[in-house]
Amino acid sequence: MTQTKKILRALAGETLDTPPIWMMRQAGRYLPEYRATRGEAGDFLSLCYNSELAAEVTLQPIRRYGFDAAILFADILLLPQALGADLWFVTGEGPRLSTIENQADFDKLKPVSEIHETLNPVYETVRILSRELPSETTLIGFAGMPWTVATYMVAGRGTPDQGPAHKLKDENPAVFDQIIDILTEGTVEYLSKQIEAGAEVVKLFDSWAGSLKGDDFDRYAVEPAKKIIAALKERHPDTPIIAFPRGAGERYIGFAEATGADCVALDDGVTPEWAAANVQTAGCVQGNLKSSHMVTGGQDLVDETRKIVAAFGKGPHIFNLGHGITPDADPENVQLMIDTVRGN
Repeated sequence: MTQTKKILRALAGETLDTPPIWMMRQAGRYLPEYRATRGEAGDFLSLCYNSELAAEVTLQPIRRYGFDAAILFADILLLPQALGADLWFVTGEGPRLSTIENQADFDKLKPVSEIHETLNPVYETVRILSRELPSETTLIGFAGMPWTVATYMVAGRGTPDQGPAHKLKDENPAVFDQIIDILTEGTVEYLSKQIEAGAEVVKLFDSWAGSLKGDDFDRYAVEPAKKIIAALKERHPDTPIIAFPRGAGERYIGFAEATGADCVALDDGVTPEWAAANVQTAGCVQGNLKSSHMVTGGQDLVDETRKIVAAFGKGPHIFNLGHGITPDADPENVQLMIDTVRGN
């Protein structure tokens, strides 16, 4: 059955007449049914840890749009919480975490062996979805990459330039490298459990990779990805892995070969024509429509969608946005994008 799933075919290197399509953050606040379920859950973290409701919001965009894949509803900061960090969300502002600024702070974290106690509801969500998704829909699990997750653990919140993490890695590399190492190990265990529960593909989100330059990109974006992918491939050789080093620019070139990823997801900072010539030559790519088109719609959305499909049409491609859909997006524009990709 799995060989007929379009996303798995693209990830295996097949060029399809119509690219499979899904959307980052497709279960989200732009959908009225999501807002209703989140209201039922009470708050964001309660929704992440309520397996039935997390499965419900994961299924909502599949029912509405018939995407080729569903991505598990969770958050990249559940792993640091499972490692013992305090995590809470401030309405309208986003996540807050207890900070790691020195060795004493790091030493308060739990060992990786204890993360599953916190994360078991996530694995149960995956099991529910593997039963309830349509047979043609691929289930994607995910985790944040160590660099990106570390930026939140050091700063205690999202920052425009990831300055606190850069400062710690430069001034106290011994502590910073321990954070990267525990997150690398934890990510392997977390994703391995997702795969055992039924995830057919996993995706690694390195949302802040773009702020790493030169040797730092190799050390903190490429190397952890390489370690995680190698460990997962050893345990689950048939599970494809998508890597998303957002903002990588020229460093998208060679990323799949350097890390072992089956597919590289692209942000909208590179053109599809450039990426087809420089990145898709190594295998499957995913992307990369600007998420702002989901707000503005119209002919520009249609034209840009067609342009991306055409540019990547000679190789394996999964159609997606270059970043997650935003809460102010119009659900009708999502349908227009899908219809355009599928030629309806």
